[in-house]
Amino acid sequence: MACRATEEFVNIYYETMDKRRRTLTRLFVDKATLIWNGNVVTGLDALSNFFKMLPSSEFQINMLDCQPDHVQATQSQTIVLVVTSGTVKFDGNKQHFFNQNFLLTAPSAPNSTLWKIAGYCFYFQDWASS
Repeated sequence: MACRATEEFVNIYYETMDKRRRTLTRLFVDKATLIWNGNVVTGLDALSNFFKMLPSSEFQINMLDCQPDHVQATQSQTIVLVVTSGTVKFDGNKQHFFNQNFLLTAPSAPNSTLWKIAGYCFYFQDWASS
């Protein structure tokens, strides 16, 4: 179940990031935190402002993986760690390799598929040229 939900989430997230970014904060919990290349952004208003400042993007996902956490370790809250990597080109910039880790949460109701982002880390993974 976690793998299927992860694939659906990843498709929704990156399509929204590339094509409907103004609605992206709907995918986050209210007090979500992201780290973008070392810069910390917390809360929906700050996230909305951050996403507005980013140039338009084209993400290509090359790999994704997910690891559900045990409910005993997370006080009965359903949590999944999602790892993606691929390439992104922001308008006016060169293409970059990236790695992104999401922490997704869902209400503890049975069979819930309403996944929200509690936090994520995004980093460019370009190698320094010699």
